[in-house]
Amino acid sequence: MTLYQIVMAFALVVTLAHQALRGAKGALAERLGFGSAPAAGPKLWLHAASVGEVTSARWVIEAVLAARPGLQVLVTTNTATGRERVRGWGLPGVQPVLAPFDSAGAAARVLDRWQPQALVVVENELWPARLAACDNRGVPVLVIGARMSARSAARWRLLRGLVGPMLARIDWLSAQDADSRARFLTLGLPPKAAGPVMALKSLGHAQPGPPPFAPPAPREATLLAASTHEGEEALVLDAFAGQSRFAHLILAPRHPRRGDDLAALMAARGLTVARRSKREIPAPAAPVYLADTLGDMAHWYAMAGATVIGGSFAAKGGHTPWEPARQGSAILHGGSVHNFSAPFAALDRAGGALAVADAAELARALQGLDGMAQARMAAVAAEVLAPEADGAEVVAAILQVVRG
Repeated sequence: MTLYQIVMAFALVVTLAHQALRGAKGALAERLGFGSAPAAGPKLWLHAASVGEVTSARWVIEAVLAARPGLQVLVTTNTATGRERVRGWGLPGVQPVLAPFDSAGAAARVLDRWQPQALVVVENELWPARLAACDNRGVPVLVIGARMSARSAARWRLLRGLVGPMLARIDWLSAQDADSRARFLTLGLPPKAAGPVMALKSLGHAQPGPPPFAPPAPREATLLAASTHEGEEALVLDAFAGQSRFAHLILAPRHPRRGDDLAALMAARGLTVARRSKREIPAPAAPVYLADTLGDMAHWYAMAGATVIGGSFAAKGGHTPWEPARQGSAILHGGSVHNFSAPFAALDRAGGALAVADAAELARALQGLDGMAQARMAAVAAEVLAPEADGAEVVAAILQVVRG
């Protein structure tokens, strides 16, 4: 823990200098644990990494608010886009801010100002100093939707001296699958803290609002490449060019800041591209739409008859299959799916997803994926990924420590 504190102290100095040079005083204050003081009454702190994670937990926040009228919820995220997503919900009593830096001082300031009855952590956002500060103040820590791949567990074992004490401070943890639960226990999670297995993202109920524009092509002729990473866009473009089934491609990079580079990549291929970040609308002359913004993915899933899962061709472990399945979009993926190995394996076995190795194989798969095949795969995926529970146990665990 001492070495970790030294490293984080150095990182804090660098971060503060960077924020100061940018003139981001508001962000700097939030990162240091300062912010508007809450009103009187019971309080809860929920932390999630960014847009995807906090969106998956929205139904939990709403259920807790419904059961505890007047509860104030501090929602912290690592990104400004995540913070703005929560702000856009307009939920009463919910205050979104940037997450405090993982230092004893910043975490202590948040806890002392808000005095929450519990900290709810979404997925794997476990930070040693933050959990230690909660432990020092007797604030229960609950983790929902936690996941731990075999690869991540191997890395965490190298830091057992830091990880073990951190996991020992968790009061209750609900893992997204049985393998993750077993790995957390092996790494040091107290057996009494192991809650039920539940895939948090399988229970999202929010539907997209009105689309930003009319679909550029019929759904069965529209392909989405969702949350792609560097190198994957070229593979998808090659596959798209090698088939004739799909007339339109929506390319949504995981990191929108790469938009200019991707636009240049497509221009070099002679492609006419419309860009979401420039508020452009796709036209017949622009077969590729570059969706280089955050917060619109539900619209793209709803427009696309088939979705290529990003991160599965770039050794990133793959991104969620639940969201395209919920929107009825057929799923295709590469070989790197260790973030969600169990659901992807179940999908592949049942025919609810197609695993492909490279651009040529992806092109062949797309060519054979007509509207009926897309609908059939989507129906199987919806059945395979249907939640086994309604999430009541998660909400109950939070309500048990959050008094009215």
